[in-house]
Parts: sequence; structure tokens; C-alpha cells
Amino acid sequence: MQIDWAALGQVFGVSLVVTVGLVGVFTLGIVGTSSASAAGTQPGSLARTGAYACFALCAAAVGYGIYLIVA
Repeated sequence: MQIDWAALGQVFGVSLVVTVGLVGVFTLGIVGTSSASAAGTQPGSLARTGAYACFALCAAAVGYGIYLIVA
């Protein structure tokens, strides 16, 4: 049995980058929907829209991953 170490390294590298990126985008979404300050003010409409876009990007990435597994 032969192991293609280069391909294994590529899969590991891409998985690591995509995972860290997806967690970062989700974190931006959480920050965008959280309170703007300790005083409890609500975030603006631009921040909320950006947060929803981050959540949509996360959902699209999860959907694409499920598609790749099923196909």
C-alpha cells in the first residue's frame, strides 16, 4: 500500500485553511449581531446586514460540503 504524502498534505492544508476561514467568517457574523458596546446599544443596519451575509456564506459552505459528500 502506497500513501501519496503530497496529496495528503494538500488535503490537510486546504482543510486547515478552509476551517479557520469559516470559523473567522462565523465569528464576524456573531460580532455583527452582538451589542455594539457595553451600554447595550443595538448594531446598525449595515453591521446586521454584513452579519447575515456572513451567516449565509457559512450556510453555503456547509451546503457545498454536504453536496460534495453526497455526489
